Amino acid sequence: MVLKDKRLARLRRKRRIRKKISGVTNRPRLSVFRSARHIYAQIIDDSEGHTLVSASTLDPELRSESKADGKITKATEVGKLIAQRALAKGIKKVVFDRGGFIYHGRVKALAEGARKGGLEF
Repeated sequence: MVLKDKRLARLRRKRRIRKKISGVTNRPRLSVFRSARHIYAQIIDDSEGHTLVSASTLDPELRSESKADGKITKATEVGKLIAQRALAKGIKKVVFDRGGFIYHGRVKALAEGARKGGLEF
């Protein structure tokens, strides 16, 4: 019952955030999803409804790395990878959407990795 309540609370926060944030063509949305084991990031153009770039800990480039690395280290690498892919497509500025998750730990590490990679938000 507690897990269901936590999940519903996150979804409520997500809806509240999405009312205010939307990605347009010149400044798409960087959306983050965090599961117990992995972290996923997408850059989305909401006006077209298309995902422009995506990256996660499941990507072959990051999968080959050691499993001894912590989740926060891997989240930083995902942030750098999505920034690299975005810059290759000509995307420099994004709007950050934490997806209802607290800006702390892996979500914060992903954001900092994306900033180090060259994205502006």
